[in-house]
This record gives sequence, C-alpha cells and structure tokens, in this order.
Amino acid sequence: MPTANNPAAVRDTTDTPAARGPRPPRFTAAWLRKLLINNAMIVVMLLVIAFFLYRSARFGTVENFSTILVAAAPFALIALGQTLVILTGGIDLSVGSVIAASAMVAALVAKNNPDQLWLALAAAVVVGLVAGAVNGFVVARMNVPPFIATLGMLTLASGLAYVVGGGAPINGLPAGFGAFANTEVLGLKIPVLLMIVFIVALAVVMKRTVYGMRVYAVGGNRHAAEIAGVKSRSILFSVYMISGVLAGLSGIMLASRVISGAPNLGAGYELDAIAAVVIGGASLMGGRGTIWGTALGLLLIQTLNNGLDLLIVPAYWQNVIKGVLIVAAVAVDVWANERRAN
Repeated sequence: MPTANNPAAVRDTTDTPAARGPRPPRFTAAWLRKLLINNAMIVVMLLVIAFFLYRSARFGTVENFSTILVAAAPFALIALGQTLVILTGGIDLSVGSVIAASAMVAALVAKNNPDQLWLALAAAVVVGLVAGAVNGFVVARMNVPPFIATLGMLTLASGLAYVVGGGAPINGLPAGFGAFANTEVLGLKIPVLLMIVFIVALAVVMKRTVYGMRVYAVGGNRHAAEIAGVKSRSILFSVYMISGVLAGLSGIMLASRVISGAPNLGAGYELDAIAAVVIGGASLMGGRGTIWGTALGLLLIQTLNNGLDLLIVPAYWQNVIKGVLIVAAVAVDVWANERRAN
C-alpha cells in the first residue's frame, strides 16, 4: 500500500484518462491527408476507374472486367519477373523478345507434335529458362551491366524468333493448342488463374522468406549483403532465371490465345512491364518495391488501355495519354514518399 515512507508506491494519477484530457477526433483533415498520401496510387487508380465508368456504360460490366484480367495476365507474369530483377538494382530488357522466341518455338513444337501438346508448354518454359540463365550468368558471373547484357539477349531472342519461323508466322496449329489460354477453370481462364497464383505466391515469398529478404538486401547494398553472408551472385542469377521462365509462360499464353506463333509477338512488352513496376512504387536503384505494388501498377495500365479502347481513342493518342499518366503517377508516388518521410 502507498505510504508516506514509500513514495514510489504512491499511485500515479498523471496518466489516467482524466489527466490526459479528451482525445483528439480521429477523422480530421490531417488524418484524411495522411490517408490519401499513404495510398496515393490507389487514389489515382480509383479516379481513373471513376472517369471511365462515367464515360462508358460498357466499362463497368462483368464481361469487360474479365477482358481486362485476361489482357493483364501475360503482362503480369513478365512484370512480376521484372520486379524481382529491379529489386536487385538490375533491369531485364529482353522479356519481350523472349516472349516471341518462346511463342515461336512452342508453336513449332505443337505443329510437329499435335498429339503431345504438353511438349509445346515445356518447350516455351525451357526457352525462357535458358534465356534467363544466360542473362543471369552474364550479369552475375561476368559482371556485365544488366542493361547491356539483356539488350544483347533482346536482339538474340528476336533474331531467333524469326529464324524459327523462317521470317514468317507459324499458322495451322492444332485446335487444342488454344486450350492453354482459352480453357476456363472455376469461371476464370487459365492465364488469369496463373496470374493470381503467381502474384500471391511471389508476394508471400518476398515478404515472408529468407530468399525475399536477400533479394532486397542485394538491391539495397550488394557489398553489405555479401559481408552479411548473402551470396549475391546466386541471387542475381536466380532473379534473371525466374524472369526468363515467366516470359516463356507469357509467350505460350499469347500464342495460345490466337492459336498462332508470330515473330513480333511481345514487341515493346518490356516497356509496359517496367512501367508497371515503377508505377507500383519500385525504385530503379533497387531495394524498394513490392509485388502488390506491381500488381496495382499493372492493373492501372491495363485499365487505361481498356478504357481508351472503349472510348475509341486513336492509338497514337493512347500512347500520348499513357505516357503522361505514367509520368504523373510516378511523380505522385515520389511526392507521397517525400511527404511520408517528412
């Protein structure tokens, strides 16, 4: 019990609710401003959706939402691979050409083996795996800058795509080849299911596993990571290999959708993938970014593509609008990060 001889035992009444006074209201202008800053990209996304909902009655339909997801799936795979690469401070410019090479090889295998279409899927994955492994080896073991290494692979894989088809598309594929992209499971097409699975799986890996922590460590400070015992070369090799495999899967998705192989398939896709990663808040310097951020950036780009198509905006104006939005979205993200830091 509190006594005069034991002052420490005297009950402290300075931290009671009465002593603290009334709590400030939670929903204030400052609270709202902080909420908007912390979720700046979500706000941008909601504004874009609201605009297209207002301008087009077709935009908000279930069928159109399904169309957006189907269109996003191939981009999502290469954007996820690009995220891992960018987190290490690198970049993979080759994914668009790897898509084309994988699609052409898969189409050729399917045409020659119409009764064993699983071989086409395996061939696309192998092409992506080999391309990613070569990129990883050149970057991690030979210390060639990622920009140069993957630029070389971009040219090589693009040439290979034309060589495989003799400079022409590969048509006349078995109807079953379209099953890879057009079969529905649980009401969703296989590419959409794969997109969801890979987003969730990689989000867990990057957030909850030692491997994810090491990828961030290498991107944040490679030298410090090596001192801490991280095998940075192995991490670099692995992220480029994963990027290649995902590009291979994306290639067969796109070829299967139209049941044809085209040597120019995937041209320019690497730019949209990089844009999705950057819009999602990742730093091109490495060490900062999330899988969920990339998914949001990707959805923003695909929503914009879809909405502009519905409004029958000419393709050249679409490029102008997308370019402005990409710069604006990144500027908003940079501004929000600065405000959070202050």
